[in-house]
Amino acid sequence: MDLKKLLTRSISGLVYCLVIVGCILCGQYGVLALAALLIILACVEFAKISRDLSDKTLPALILDIAGCLSLCVWFFVYPLVIWVAIMTVRFIVELYSGSGRPLKNLAHSMMSQIYIGMPMALMTGIAWIFHPMIILAIFLLLWINDTGAFIVGSMLGRHKLFERVSPKKTWEGFLGGMAFSLAASVLFSMYCSDFFGLGAIRGDTGSWIGLGIVISIFGTWGDLVESMIKRSLGIKDSGHIIPGHGGILDRIDSLLLSLPAASVYFAIIIYLSLPI
Repeated sequence: MDLKKLLTRSISGLVYCLVIVGCILCGQYGVLALAALLIILACVEFAKISRDLSDKTLPALILDIAGCLSLCVWFFVYPLVIWVAIMTVRFIVELYSGSGRPLKNLAHSMMSQIYIGMPMALMTGIAWIFHPMIILAIFLLLWINDTGAFIVGSMLGRHKLFERVSPKKTWEGFLGGMAFSLAASVLFSMYCSDFFGLGAIRGDTGSWIGLGIVISIFGTWGDLVESMIKRSLGIKDSGHIIPGHGGILDRIDSLLLSLPAASVYFAIIIYLSLPI
């Protein structure tokens, strides 16, 4: 990689991280704004790679975005009813579209709700019900895991992790990423637990280590799932919105599976903490 490309990649990556951190530091409404931004960008990108984006498909895309956005405020109750209404209208719109492939189009729309909308809804839910800084902890653990996987994989990677989908990933990289994630989890529990707000759920070292393991495993699976989708579509990157990094789906692929897994993990540790 030449110096110009490296500089472009570094600057765009820094801006991406600053936007995320800045939104989260603004609190619950900042997380909500971040979720809305990611939804709009991801849904547009997903529509471009999965079906032709044109005037005819624009109404379906708008409904897909509206559905995902309404999911993000599910804890206000009424938006969930709005989501049901939007999805009902989505079926009716397809009836009049005359596309010739209604099942495929509807499947893509439902995929966007599950793959993009649901994780973003869980992200806003965690921020609203528990603490917005937990979301920052999840992002940091994902970034640390990716960094560790890259460093260890580049130096020691020999055994392929999932060659059929992602030929460059190795078991050594995966284990290295997990080691970095666990080390960060221990440090967070010792020095930053109150800052990240995990005490709103349970902030002991064991809970942090468990979160690090969950993020490492499901973050890797999230990366592999997006690689599987891209491979099935015959593309290398989901888009080019972030220079040097690809599309927004390339950046949040790990997050899209980590958030549901973290939500289940939080539910389990809350349940185990309840008095019998």
